[in-house]
Amino acid sequence: MKPLEFGWFLPTSGDTQAYGVEEETVPTSPEHLLKVVAAVEAARFDYMLIPVARYCWEAYISGAFAAANSSRVAPLIAARPGYMNPVLLAKMIATFDQFSGGRICVNLIAGQADQEIRSEGISLAKEDRYAIMEEEVSILKALWTSDEPLHFKGRFHDLQGALCIPKPLQKPYPKFYLGGGSEEAWNLSAKHSDVHLFWGDLPERIEANIADIRQRAAAYGREDAIGFGMRLQIICRETEDEALAAADKLIHAISEDAREELKRYTATSKANHRVQELVSEKGLWIAPHLWSGLTRFRPGAGIGVVGNPEQVAGTLQQFIDAGCHSFCLSGYLHNEEAERFGKWVRPLLEAQNPGRFIAHHPDLREPAKQPVRKKAHIY
Repeated sequence: MKPLEFGWFLPTSGDTQAYGVEEETVPTSPEHLLKVVAAVEAARFDYMLIPVARYCWEAYISGAFAAANSSRVAPLIAARPGYMNPVLLAKMIATFDQFSGGRICVNLIAGQADQEIRSEGISLAKEDRYAIMEEEVSILKALWTSDEPLHFKGRFHDLQGALCIPKPLQKPYPKFYLGGGSEEAWNLSAKHSDVHLFWGDLPERIEANIADIRQRAAAYGREDAIGFGMRLQIICRETEDEALAAADKLIHAISEDAREELKRYTATSKANHRVQELVSEKGLWIAPHLWSGLTRFRPGAGIGVVGNPEQVAGTLQQFIDAGCHSFCLSGYLHNEEAERFGKWVRPLLEAQNPGRFIAHHPDLREPAKQPVRKKAHIY
């Protein structure tokens, strides 16, 4: 049984308590991001998701800023197919890992919106983005686990004698996360991911999906290596009525134009399609305390856990019981919701799951004393 871990979100595209209301908007700034990082540290989160999108600040520099202003949380930063030479990416991640004391995780993102990918000069179809991502993950792992020059011949990359100096501090390398609902995403996770993240869904469906991906992972001898998690919003208040009011305030000013833009933006995303199916079938509440309000205009993680501390903890426990051990969370304002989670919800989950928190397993945060080395693969 894997230790439980909790991540939070760094809002590098701004923050708010009411979308569409200017006076409620908190623009991105070093000052606000520092407030979020401090709250995340105090609440004892294990990792911090650094987003990548056209409206976000650059992820690696933002992640370095977060790491430099914290001592325990590990930035979870994207590796996106086709954006960067994989040898340079390997050196960047390994160097980040060394400077941060072993605090970086890798988020594998193929991109949910063709429109945004094309706006950044990437013309690959989604299937090809997963194919190049598989090549690049194989290259990263080979470079990080060998002192020998790497010779790699693939469909997208041809490397003759590549090296990565330094090696990562974490051994054999940082953890890989991947979130997605397509066949390509599930197959890549089965082969390479340490954690597959699901967007909000019903716990019983998550349990079935875990069994499916674990069976795929068994083909690579990884059925016990891969773990699973949820990407969710949190709206927790002292009372249920206060939480419901906060949820309503968050979306009450959303325009119809924003909803139509979401449909265009997520037209090719399998995971977003599943969320919209749930909303069509179940409505605003897909299950008790699982709220779909943000999915009306926000791509990605739009399902929220809404309620008082006991209700929020109880809902998360359903996903733990379904087989999840990792929770990548966010909430508005991000510094305030992180503080509430750490103060009210985490203690309840600790009481329900004694000994399963990473804080109770300090050896998991320590890099191996001896590096793992093997000869480079030749493809």
